[in-house]
Amino acid sequence: MTDTAFRPFETLLDRATALSRLREATHGADDGELFFERRRAEGLMFDDGRVKTASYDASEGFGLRAVRGEVTGYAHSSEVTEAALKRAVETARLAVGAGGGTLAAGPTPTNRRLYTDADPIAGASFPVKLDTLREIDAFARGLDPRVVQVTASIAASLQEVVILRPDGQDLQDIRPMTRVNVSIIVEQEGRRESGSAGGGGRVGLDGLLDPADWQAKTQEALRVALVNLRAEPAPAGTMDVVLGPGWPGILLHEAIGHGLEGDFNRKGSSAFAGLMGQRIASPGVTVLDDGTLPDRRGSITIDDEGTPSARNVLIEDGILVGYMQDRQNARLMGVAPTGNGRRESYAHAPMPRMTNTYMLGGDTTPGDLVAELKDGIYAVGFGGGQVDITNGKFVFSCTEAYRVKDGKIGAPVKGATLIGDGATALQQIRGLGNDMTLDPGMGNCGKQGQWVPVGVGQPTVLIGGLTVGGSAA
Repeated sequence: MTDTAFRPFETLLDRATALSRLREATHGADDGELFFERRRAEGLMFDDGRVKTASYDASEGFGLRAVRGEVTGYAHSSEVTEAALKRAVETARLAVGAGGGTLAAGPTPTNRRLYTDADPIAGASFPVKLDTLREIDAFARGLDPRVVQVTASIAASLQEVVILRPDGQDLQDIRPMTRVNVSIIVEQEGRRESGSAGGGGRVGLDGLLDPADWQAKTQEALRVALVNLRAEPAPAGTMDVVLGPGWPGILLHEAIGHGLEGDFNRKGSSAFAGLMGQRIASPGVTVLDDGTLPDRRGSITIDDEGTPSARNVLIEDGILVGYMQDRQNARLMGVAPTGNGRRESYAHAPMPRMTNTYMLGGDTTPGDLVAELKDGIYAVGFGGGQVDITNGKFVFSCTEAYRVKDGKIGAPVKGATLIGDGATALQQIRGLGNDMTLDPGMGNCGKQGQWVPVGVGQPTVLIGGLTVGGSAA
């Protein structure tokens, strides 16, 4: 750990007192923990030739949880004191009642380290960060005279957590996060279009501030903007679709991934509930959630209950073989936790959440998959989307897509949306490319008001019979 590591028992609260209060809160409970967190975050944005925002935020606090059966008592405070902890105990005890549960065994500790514990905020001085943003702006404008607006941002944060369990075990993790984003607006003959690119991960800022890295991001943002500048209205109707590799895995994440989280399946509200061991996807389709990938945005050495992250196979060769579990839902379903108990901050109770969710590749070249399209869409980039977890129905907007006829990629199209449901889409996968790629590190996932960083990935995928909503019949 770093010299400035979070040590709540040395600087904020007596460890013996904290453990005593935790045991009081969880007496007669099935599970529980005391979650301490300190977080620091810095963000800079350069927009239209000037600094638009520069922010720094620091917070710390604790969350106390007691679990009995399906009931959770949770209390949190930004004041880490014995008085605040005592009040939290009174609240958490309401869930336990008279008690009678048997406290579950704690997670197995790990010595594995998936990322650096160095503070990325301190990895570069403020003037260097500001100069980099100015250089990005100047570089983008110098690439093409049609560039009329540039927005560039640098973000860095460090989250430190300590998890104390009633058996006296405490587990710790230090989690860095960095990201650089570039958005560009171009104009030609009165028409304006935009493009963006970015990414990062649980790494220091050095690599992201290297000109080779941000210049590549800037060039990609400009490329997308120029593609959209010549885009035609998207067609509408039911047609075959080829999804590009990498970031388009966000559709997999939303339309399928949430439906494979333990809580939705335990409650029977997922479209995949009760289907364990059954075929839910085309042969050859294998989907994993893997929190153990080094330096990735969605990776966690341990989850927010202290369980080590894992490489969890969810769908194997089209067969449903696993769900993502936190401790509570795993216990209620009679299975082992999978390291997917995550929370946004100390102010939130953990729940089953994805980490890095991706589909493995096949043996077909991407060009051969596109060649199979007689009349369809080749979707390379995605923006926002909406999903109904109970039935898997989704609507996703494309930020970069092309019309394909007779296997030939034609003009880019604008305004395309993909409409379908995850369960059906899995069954309609007709081909997998040999180019599985992870996204560049820019995903955030929302669930029940909580946001956590995630990763996605997939190969080029051919799906038959999706509904395409567009602006042309």
